[in-house]
Amino acid sequence: MNFQKILKENISFFINYFKNSELILCQNITTREVLMQNIRIAIQKSGRLSEDSIDLFKECGIKLDMGKGRLKSVSSNFNAEFLFLRDDDIPGYVEDGVADLGIVGENVLVESAKNVDLVKKLGFSKCRLSIAIPREDSFDGAQSLQNKSIATSYPKLLSKYLKENDIKANIHEISGSVEIAPSIGLADAVCDIVSSGSTLLSNGLKEVQEIFKSEAVLIGNKNLSAENKSILEKILFRINAVQKAQDHKYILLNAPNEKLPEIINIIAGMKSPTVMPLAAEGWSSIHSVLEEKAFWEKIEALRNAGAEGILVIPIEKMIL
Repeated sequence: MNFQKILKENISFFINYFKNSELILCQNITTREVLMQNIRIAIQKSGRLSEDSIDLFKECGIKLDMGKGRLKSVSSNFNAEFLFLRDDDIPGYVEDGVADLGIVGENVLVESAKNVDLVKKLGFSKCRLSIAIPREDSFDGAQSLQNKSIATSYPKLLSKYLKENDIKANIHEISGSVEIAPSIGLADAVCDIVSSGSTLLSNGLKEVQEIFKSEAVLIGNKNLSAENKSILEKILFRINAVQKAQDHKYILLNAPNEKLPEIINIIAGMKSPTVMPLAAEGWSSIHSVLEEKAFWEKIEALRNAGAEGILVIPIEKMIL
């Protein structure tokens, strides 16, 4: 059989076959890329908020490579890509769609005034925006700021507070080292983020007025694709499970059977506690879940009701 003759006679067939195969291959690759689309999440590149955000995703079972100096990381087990940015830039990146989601302080979000969705308050990295003045100065309420100069990195939030209290003051907007402003004669007071207050004390200042409470928040672009909305739902499911676990404790105890009604009334649990008989006649083991906020009050009540051998176990995840 003359192979060259067959190839020559059927050359058009082979050309069309390989063209169609290439087109099908390209279409398959495109479909695969869509199916493997990653959601982009912007988080602060350094500092306490960055550490808390990374810890949250790790607790959610989402792995990310945190190599030194890296500005981008793709999760190895979840459809997510992380961008490490300056916190002030994150709301703008999310608004523009460069990032789909972001974690920032609520103070940064409000100050930026960007058009994004506040998806969820996360409950960590809590702080406050406060007015502080030199230790030797007196403060008799908001009117003490009348006609004063105030240094801040948050002019919008400060302006809102001054307007609400009918105060006229001169705002000096500076990007950093706000606490030093009074000592160099730049301002009479400062308005800055406070966590422990130690930075204010070390600069000869005292906190006199809280004007805004802040915590970490998850924000999102207003035009998320259907695929990214689906990924976001998975992330929120995991975050809710982690947060519920942090707010609850698993408790085991032993109690005499005649005390069971009283003890069960104290620890009703999510539905009802588990009660199992012990080998010792007349005794039972009770298992339940307690909310952290009422934990110690419930423990005291259980002891007074006759509970013994109380064992408390932290919960890693809690699915409701």
